[in-house]
Amino acid sequence: MKKTAFITGATSGIGKATAVLFAKNGINLVICGRRQERLDQLKNELEKEVDIHTLNFDIRDKTMVNKAIDGLPEEFSQIDILINNAGNAHGLDPVHEGNLEDWDAMLDINVKGLLYVSKALIPQMVQRKSGHIINIGSTAGKEVYPKGNVYCASKHAVDAINQGMRIDLNPFGIRVGAINPGLVETEFSNVRFKGDENRADNVYKGFQPLNPEDIADIIHFVVTRPYHVNIADLIVMPTAQASSTIVNKS
Repeated sequence: MKKTAFITGATSGIGKATAVLFAKNGINLVICGRRQERLDQLKNELEKEVDIHTLNFDIRDKTMVNKAIDGLPEEFSQIDILINNAGNAHGLDPVHEGNLEDWDAMLDINVKGLLYVSKALIPQMVQRKSGHIINIGSTAGKEVYPKGNVYCASKHAVDAINQGMRIDLNPFGIRVGAINPGLVETEFSNVRFKGDENRADNVYKGFQPLNPEDIADIIHFVVTRPYHVNIADLIVMPTAQASSTIVNKS
């Protein structure tokens, strides 16, 4: 019997790459995002390989989250794999100059949104005593870097939530793990720098960053381990990166 994966933030980057790889390997999909046209395009690309359903909602809105998940068609109602991938960074300012709207966005998406989706889906896993949750964190959840303040705080929260989930769900046989990437070339920096493409492009110049497919490959590896194997916490960086602030650029 095919498994079904629920992927948030599936319209670009790591989420999209994961959906593509899962489809190639016969995993049915519920793909989620705020851009319906991108969801439709991805569905059109993948529906010949697997059954696929799209959900269009803002992860920050718990009413929208619950309505979308409660309304899943019967054939997609059992979620075997949850990929909590949706996340954003906004701004790169010292804390005393931080933008409150940026702070709200990061905490609402990276922390509260992850919790809303998890709360809506975990009870069915508990009832079945089966399921696998992958939380996409960041190296920013392992160390704090200059001007990272609230973004790092949000990813440290994901790290703590991942650990808490693993402890609380242990009696039910549910696997929980986190993938914590370093520098991955996605739309991430465009969002952080609010469309300033020159600043965004400079982040990835002078070295070879990870790409979304690298992380998707790792996620697929994690979810295909034998049941008795749980990869609980994994950090992955490009070879050129030693830490959040040390990158070997030519």
